[in-house]
Amino acid sequence: MTALTRLESQPAREHLIPTAGCLKNTYEQLLLSTDETQRRALAETFLTEQLEHAAGLPGEMPQDLCALQDFVDQHCVEVAHQYADYLQQRKAGGPRKFFSNKAHALFFLQAVGPTKLVDGAWLYGLLPHWRDPRFDGLICTYLEELGDGNPAQNHVVIYRKLLAEHGLQDTSALPDERYLQGAIQLALGERADSFLPEVIGYNLGYEQLPLHLLISAYELSELGIDPYYFTLHVTIDNASTGHAQKAVQAVLDLLPVEADREAFLRRVSAGYRLNDLGQGSRAIIESFDLYDELLGMLERKRPFGQHMHSDYCRFEGKTVNQWLSSPEQLPGFLEAMENKGWIKRHQDPQASRFWQMIVGDGAAMFGVFSPYEKQLLHDWIAGDWTPERTPAYRRVTRVNTTPALPVGDPDVQTLQASLEGLDDHARMQVLIPWLSAHRHAHPAGLLATRRFIELKSSLR
Repeated sequence: MTALTRLESQPAREHLIPTAGCLKNTYEQLLLSTDETQRRALAETFLTEQLEHAAGLPGEMPQDLCALQDFVDQHCVEVAHQYADYLQQRKAGGPRKFFSNKAHALFFLQAVGPTKLVDGAWLYGLLPHWRDPRFDGLICTYLEELGDGNPAQNHVVIYRKLLAEHGLQDTSALPDERYLQGAIQLALGERADSFLPEVIGYNLGYEQLPLHLLISAYELSELGIDPYYFTLHVTIDNASTGHAQKAVQAVLDLLPVEADREAFLRRVSAGYRLNDLGQGSRAIIESFDLYDELLGMLERKRPFGQHMHSDYCRFEGKTVNQWLSSPEQLPGFLEAMENKGWIKRHQDPQASRFWQMIVGDGAAMFGVFSPYEKQLLHDWIAGDWTPERTPAYRRVTRVNTTPALPVGDPDVQTLQASLEGLDDHARMQVLIPWLSAHRHAHPAGLLATRRFIELKSSLR
């Protein structure tokens, strides 16, 4: 069993989550700060700390380079067999393995959002090496994460749209540890000059196809959620010609000729282990509790609603405002609505008066709850009830074309003006910052990505 397969099956690993309480701040500083000196110093300190935490983890990356491709191939074979077993169980009538309901799936999508929204960031710092053919595979991987400048293929753009479609943009309630892996990726991208072996090792671990990606894509589609972000990674991360293969080749291409190879490989292995810090996808999925999530959501809404209701309607002698006066009363409020028949558990939510006040024409509480919040309420009310058939997601096939430039976009205008009068090599230096994690998914960043690819090709 490989490291990735083993870790997917492990329970939560909270004891490996360091620096509690400031991970989100680190993430945001690395992503948004305009002070390059500050970002670089923060990235170095943070990476040093994380490498110390990862040093005690099992090191399963083979030190024999001749065994590296076999190691990756064997992982791919294991995942394929496990997924085949999963499909056989499902076809035999077995239940979903990951997501108990749609709210569960949306919980997962939001939980991994901080990592997905900086997808590929660990490779950003390698772009200045665009002239060196040894870096071609890694830079190609990064540019493909950016969709080669096409918003329909840019991974961050795709994930942003997925979150927006289901009302998952509000991350204020996310636990701090959700930002760990994203912060590691940003830090590696910021200090690739000092941590090149670690970047190579992290990339090797991250670009192997994990089993959870295949199962997630299958079950998201089954629940009517667009799985494209996940299916896209299944295809491009393949071990034959995709990112997994390029990751292996990068280790071989960038191995020192005369310098200490063993020391270099030890650092590659250390970077590989950084993937194992924090909660894995499987542990995040298993941490979901529908009732707890529902109560947490209602508590976040409670301060805004506790003075907004009239005294006309009462439940067990209390007004709605009285029920909402303290978080301890929320479970009793739900129970009171059940007792009065406003909520009919384990039935079609349409039969519940409370649900009718939330959705539909003339709903008194229209707009109060986001799509995700409504899904939590829907799935809790539905309980054991399930519709006869949930339509699977059907993606509309679109022909990819060169995106049109947004008319009047100030960043696009700034970028174009900054390129005027420069030779092609100077233009490359101007373009690179626009391909950063903070910028590349915006119109100017997408344009810069396309121009970078064009110039890279013409200058080689």
